[in-house]
Amino acid sequence: MVSFILCIFALTITNVNLMDMKKLLMTAMMFAMSVGLTTAQTVQKQVVEEGGTGPFKSEVVGDASCPGFTVYRPQNLKEIVAKQGALPVIVYANGACFNNNVEMRLLLSEVASYGYVAAAIGPYDEADVMAQWRGVLKSAYPETKGDVIMANGEKILPLTPEEKKAREEEQAKQRELAAKNAKKNKKQQPAVPQFRTYPKMLLEVLDWLTEQNATQGSEYYHCLALDRVAAMGQSCGGAQVLGVAYDPRIKTCVMLNSGIGDMEMMGTTKDNLKNLHTPMFYMIGGPGDIAYANAQKDYERIADNIPVVMLNSKDGHSGTYYEKYGGNYAKAVVKWLDWQLKGQVGQSALFLDDEYLKMKFPEWQGVRKNF
Repeated sequence: MVSFILCIFALTITNVNLMDMKKLLMTAMMFAMSVGLTTAQTVQKQVVEEGGTGPFKSEVVGDASCPGFTVYRPQNLKEIVAKQGALPVIVYANGACFNNNVEMRLLLSEVASYGYVAAAIGPYDEADVMAQWRGVLKSAYPETKGDVIMANGEKILPLTPEEKKAREEEQAKQRELAAKNAKKNKKQQPAVPQFRTYPKMLLEVLDWLTEQNATQGSEYYHCLALDRVAAMGQSCGGAQVLGVAYDPRIKTCVMLNSGIGDMEMMGTTKDNLKNLHTPMFYMIGGPGDIAYANAQKDYERIADNIPVVMLNSKDGHSGTYYEKYGGNYAKAVVKWLDWQLKGQVGQSALFLDDEYLKMKFPEWQGVRKNF
């Protein structure tokens, strides 16, 4: 960082005298040092669903020193750590690989209330999570489940035949317009997608957390158990998780409505399954989930030395993320993390005991291997 900034300054000093040059170089060095010593500083904050159902009420924060990410954590973090010890960490990648984690706000807030610090790709955002899910559920209604009721009590109904027809006609118009524009602009450089992210963002935010944990004066100083890290992603975000799962700091991976199968996504292919070294949890929405077939292939291909569990519900690709406190998917995630990162063996029953699984979630099915 220092050498890079000094090089930039060097480009500007061709026609200055020696004294001015010294001043510029000193300014560059001071700036570079300040960049390297930036500590966490909360500048935005909200509480979701009264802070969750866990023993530690959670909050969602935006940090000035890490503006490209959102942190979900217990309130009064340092007080909790003083009593409980350092907390495990989650790095999270979004569905569609969006640079926005609003859709997962309920689940991540709920998980944080059980004593986790989760850093999600995407800047802090206070957009209405229900408004976002309303559109998603209308356009991709989970036919395999019963009533679809959001956290605010609103019941979502499937599109009527007239609405479906209107949507199909509008989509056809958009495809036709896109084809015309592509033909017209075929020699021009394609526009960069608005929501472009990449797998190593998960490692970058883990690096930031590591730095903050070691920096005296940081809000996270000695608060993070960096030997207990989970990588978690939904849909396309799961491909990003597989892309960085080789990192030895990651102790478990959570794949929500995700699987790579025979696809190539975000630079990830089935070959990345060979790099796995930690227990894997696939939470899938059953045959109605577009990730179902890929997840099945992943399960079969994962090596015999890697413990893996796959649970299937009837919730489709949207899971239960729009339900109060993130619904049953949040409960399953908490149990997995408590087992894998906190050593709470009793939480393993949901994943290893079919009778317990049927009692807890009668419509779910589970398979596991290599335990």
